[in-house]
Amino acid sequence: MGQFLSLAGPKCRTSEHNKVSQNETCKRQRMSSNFDEESARLIPSLPDELSIQIIARLPRICYFNVRLVSRKWMTTIRSPELFKLRKELGTTEEWLYLLTKVEEDKLFWHALDPFSRKWHRLPMMPSVVYEDDSRKGFSGLWMWNMAGASINIAEVIRGWLGRKDSLDQMPFCGCAIGAVDGCLYVLGGFSRALTMKCVWRFDPIQNEWREMTSMSARRAYCKTGILNNKLYVVGGVSQGRGGLTPLQSAEVFDPSMGTWSQVPSMPFSKAQMLPTAYLADMLKPIATGLTSYMGRLCVPQSLYSWPFFVDVGGEIYDPETNSWIEMPNGMGEGWPARQAGTKLSVVVDGELYAFDPSSTLDSGKIKADLCSSPSSSTSLFSGSLNEHSDSIAESDAVFWKVIATRDFGSAELVSCQVLEI
Repeated sequence: MGQFLSLAGPKCRTSEHNKVSQNETCKRQRMSSNFDEESARLIPSLPDELSIQIIARLPRICYFNVRLVSRKWMTTIRSPELFKLRKELGTTEEWLYLLTKVEEDKLFWHALDPFSRKWHRLPMMPSVVYEDDSRKGFSGLWMWNMAGASINIAEVIRGWLGRKDSLDQMPFCGCAIGAVDGCLYVLGGFSRALTMKCVWRFDPIQNEWREMTSMSARRAYCKTGILNNKLYVVGGVSQGRGGLTPLQSAEVFDPSMGTWSQVPSMPFSKAQMLPTAYLADMLKPIATGLTSYMGRLCVPQSLYSWPFFVDVGGEIYDPETNSWIEMPNGMGEGWPARQAGTKLSVVVDGELYAFDPSSTLDSGKIKADLCSSPSSSTSLFSGSLNEHSDSIAESDAVFWKVIATRDFGSAELVSCQVLEI
């Protein structure tokens, strides 16, 4: 018996030694392969400095495939230094980002490269739920609520009556969208029938969503604008004991610091000139638009009580004086709020344009403000789209060029942003 054990002992020890040796060899091979992969050049026989110069000149649409080459390629493609180099070389590209809402009340982001005409699907936004005791006292009949581009007020009111918590299935409903410093921002909105103050940022370089510092106030249907590479948020509605209440407050986000700062609240001076206390209690002042114009924020305003709108001009915020002033007479009327309480405007080549929708489908006005400064007297001109249709037909015809198409089904367009990366 002892002889049998003595014979078996060396074999077992030899087997164990061989097994350990094999494990060590495999471990060394794995470590060696990782080391070789990290130490290998991006492009064989070329210095990495030259390889990065080549990569920076590639169309950005190629990055989704070349980042799969190796870990080092992935790290390079996600490096901010690469995109700084693209900016220095003048190879940055403008992509179009679309936010759509499908019937299931889900939000999806899509990116379009206009050059290659290829679509890219962004990662899903996080499904956030913020609980709050104030939900117990939430009133369902916020009949004066102002609807933004992401929702139709008549459909909401008709659909919500009789359904206690229809907004439970609508995360980010009424959220605000902004684009600053090469990133997309989604701010506030509703979650489980509560207004939120959370802020989410999509970084196209990292291709991921990240929660940022929250706003100081819960907001839905607020307005956003970019000024001096900072993101401004004004107005909106927040949840109160009796339902939703309008906000006159404003704040600004500095993406370089990742912090929020307070901005003086909008005075709504014209809203305080109502003749009776009854009207002052019934008509709620709201910001119905926001445009950055000549270094200032132009905020058209309205008084609202479903289904009535009363235009009251607007106010202008000057960051140098950190104060608000009234818009010049006539300027606020350039933003009529006849459709869903949203006043549409844009600045092109330093000139401010506003769209004046008509009650008919084939008519409308585009107005331009050619004033030298927001505080001076304005010079407005308007051209009716249907009035000039004949003259356009007699002259050279204008045709739209379709650069890309995609079937979104019954999805509703919520927002459209442009990022230069």
